[in-house]
Amino acid sequence: MVPKFAFAAATAVLLAFTPVNAVWPLPTSFTTGSTALRLAPWFDIHIDVHGAPGDLVNAVKRTKQQLWNDKLERLVVGRGGVDADAVFKAGQLNGLTISLENGAKVRSISEEAVAPLESRDESYTLTIPGSGSGALLKANSTLGLFRGLTTFSQLFYYYKNNVYTIEAPIEITDKPAYPYRGLMLDTARNYFPVKDLERTLDAMSWVKINNFHWHVVDSQSFPLEIPGFEDLAEKGAYSADSVYTTDDVSHIVSYAAARGIDVIVEIDTPGHTAIISNAHPEYVACAQSTPWASFANEPPAGQLRFTEPAVTNFTSDLFTAVSKLFPSKFVSTGGDELNVNCYDQDPVTQATLNATGQTLEQALDTFTQATHGALKEAGKTPIVWEEMVLDHNVTLSNDTIVLVWISSQNVVDVAKKGYKVVHAASDYFYLDCGGGGWVGSNPAGNSWCDPFKTWQRSYTFDPTANLTAEESKLILGGQHLLWTEQSGPENLDPIVWPRAASSAELFWTGPALTNVTTALPRLHDVAFRFRQRGVQAISLQPLWCALRPGACDLTA
Repeated sequence: MVPKFAFAAATAVLLAFTPVNAVWPLPTSFTTGSTALRLAPWFDIHIDVHGAPGDLVNAVKRTKQQLWNDKLERLVVGRGGVDADAVFKAGQLNGLTISLENGAKVRSISEEAVAPLESRDESYTLTIPGSGSGALLKANSTLGLFRGLTTFSQLFYYYKNNVYTIEAPIEITDKPAYPYRGLMLDTARNYFPVKDLERTLDAMSWVKINNFHWHVVDSQSFPLEIPGFEDLAEKGAYSADSVYTTDDVSHIVSYAAARGIDVIVEIDTPGHTAIISNAHPEYVACAQSTPWASFANEPPAGQLRFTEPAVTNFTSDLFTAVSKLFPSKFVSTGGDELNVNCYDQDPVTQATLNATGQTLEQALDTFTQATHGALKEAGKTPIVWEEMVLDHNVTLSNDTIVLVWISSQNVVDVAKKGYKVVHAASDYFYLDCGGGGWVGSNPAGNSWCDPFKTWQRSYTFDPTANLTAEESKLILGGQHLLWTEQSGPENLDPIVWPRAASSAELFWTGPALTNVTTALPRLHDVAFRFRQRGVQAISLQPLWCALRPGACDLTA
């Protein structure tokens, strides 16, 4: 067996490596040989799991369909034709057997996907003998088996009705470096039909992203139907056709879970809530105030009057109702971009503060404790944006998770306060940066987070930079984010893919094993395979470059 991936080897060896198979994310341990092996016409995947859950059975079906339908020829000069002699002489692989390790409890992929974050076991081992005597996939959980099936589907290429590898035998032992690998999508600025969310969830699963952070509502629209709060969507959605019904939510949650993805909903409060004034004008300060830039970061202006007990009770009840829709252990409550001037100019807020003798910060603390308390009673862990830790004097439970977005430099300050962190920094992971300005009457304007954030930029991020060993333990992982002021169904795929795959590998494989030079040929492969499966990922280079790894480097 030839160790094509020897992670303890010198960097020079890695730089010289040109992959034949292009697994993404890169496994923890990956060794290959040089024997050609093709799938037998009768190839099958056998499930050796007593009482195999339905979502595992369906995952196997999808894997077999991908193996035969991807029809992706290798990205080399001559494409699959260069392998013709080896393929036609190759032995045949009759099957893959998947099974759980002894003593492993049989639970569905969907159950495993929404388990407490740090208890999820996504590890697996995969063996493909050079003889074709039968491949084996083993894991401690059905979630691990699903991750292994994903890897198996990436190992094979197509040429003239043959599905093959030329690198058998293959041995893989794999597990993620970080438990959280995410993608955030904003569906409030612009609405995305359910089919677009399904396609995005599929693509996420193909690169082992395991958390869908759904920023479903914001000041511009409230497209989420919530039992007991139906008036918010009735009066706050762009149209009756631009609403995620409770049936839609149930479908999206189950669709994601069957693909190993936890759906984490965000109901941003008390800022970014102008739209609530459509149904409850008495709950919102400075609603529709102009000029909007004096009262909000984006139009329209409006923020919850968190000084009012009725608003606190309303929000707490809203969180309780939302918690019943989403089985995830997490709910994001936001807390970013509060505009203090809005409250300074609001007569109701000022009257309450004067009557109670509270400061605005004290009232925010009361509101936060009450609304987070409702989540705790519902069995949820709150997630907040970094301002709730760094800019406001509020009481947060020790298990609160913090999304650091303004700058990656702020991670150190959050970690020093002892909170667990998910990397979401705009200087590395914002997909909308570099698209130009979107506000009107500002022809010279650019996006605030220019320049465009390339895959190389995010891929080379250091998750533990400037952290102590103890502080580094607080890092749960990270995610790419798409704010959709300038995005909709028409450009969803190309703006997200394959860039979001870069953080998927960074936080699965860990920065110690990542290398931009060796990653690029594999990321080309990701984009091409995505397109074969109906996801319109962009090209990263001219095809001439993609077929000749390294030939378009500046030093070539």
